[in-house]
Amino acid sequence: MTTLLLVVIFADFISLGIPDSLFGAAWPAIYTEFGFPVSLAGCVTALISCCTIVSSLVSGRMIRRFGTGAVTAASVCMTAAALFGFSLSPGLFWFCLMAVPLGLGGGCVDTALNNYVALHYKAVHMNLLHCFYGIGVSLSPGLMSAALAGAGGWREGYRMMACIQGAIAVLALLSLPLWNRAAHSGPQEGEEESGAGLTVGQLVRIPKLRAAWLMFFGSCALEYTAGIWGSTFLVNCREMTADAAAGCTAFYYAGMALGRFLSGLLSGKLHSRKLIRLGQAVTGAAIVLLLLPLPKAFAVTGLFCVGLGNGPVFPNLIHLTPENFGRKLSGAVMGSQMAASYVGITLMPPLFGLLANRIGVGLFPAWLLAMFAVMLIGTKLSMRCGQREAVLE
Repeated sequence: MTTLLLVVIFADFISLGIPDSLFGAAWPAIYTEFGFPVSLAGCVTALISCCTIVSSLVSGRMIRRFGTGAVTAASVCMTAAALFGFSLSPGLFWFCLMAVPLGLGGGCVDTALNNYVALHYKAVHMNLLHCFYGIGVSLSPGLMSAALAGAGGWREGYRMMACIQGAIAVLALLSLPLWNRAAHSGPQEGEEESGAGLTVGQLVRIPKLRAAWLMFFGSCALEYTAGIWGSTFLVNCREMTADAAAGCTAFYYAGMALGRFLSGLLSGKLHSRKLIRLGQAVTGAAIVLLLLPLPKAFAVTGLFCVGLGNGPVFPNLIHLTPENFGRKLSGAVMGSQMAASYVGITLMPPLFGLLANRIGVGLFPAWLLAMFAVMLIGTKLSMRCGQREAVLE
């Protein structure tokens, strides 16, 4: 039963990745059809991100009240309906309207599944979980590209992805008895549903959690800035062609997937904290490669290694949550950590874009270094809090 439930969780995490890269792939066709300004995409994605942050913060209470399985199934159903709604959109208002359930559903399923796997499975499963997210992120642009080449256009692409999401939603609904049996299989299995809750104000007063927020913020800001702006940096500052630079962006994501896969293999021998420090060391060396005025092959290698090193940081931080804060508080804490991640994802790449317009894209390695420094500061503060707790005990 445990293995079967894990397969369902992996499928649910594919569904989490599907919407994340779909809108960007479809946007050139959408704004051309409606005559929107190119920059208007930011309104829709910002609304999705804001709803994701809100749902992440309240997800702990939802999980305690309804259970992980029910929250996950409802969330996947919401995102499937939202994707189908996008395919029917007559204008901007409808896009913004559908962004609300898409963001709310994504934040809840992200928190619920990360928390459940952190509580009940090993680090190797957590790393594999995030590899399956990569499958979803990679799947949707390819299918959208095929739809755009056909007669159905972007609407057909959204309908195809809504069907895939709907199939995963049906699987999530059919798996509810598995979740119910898991919840009653032992005294500890249901703790994420029945544990104590904390308000945002109470969470803010936990020093170790504030340090964790910095780590999540810095890691995710670094990850998404590298993914969104890495190609532009290679074209403008390393004199690569646009198609070659796009291939290198795919190379970056391959590095991230490889890092998480290797982290999963090593998790049986190394603790998650050591895997995080190892990943940070690789990331720091990679950023140095990007900072130095070396031939473009070194920049490509550096971008790949940023993904390789930073990729395992997020899933291993997630896996440490019950250990760092206790099983009963993990649901509320997990939601706040997801919110911190989405704040970094929402704010930092666009902010870099504004600065790049004024200063130049050459700022890219220094910006990555700044985000890396935020993550390291959070790591140092977390270690200091841990040492203080050990002394008090």
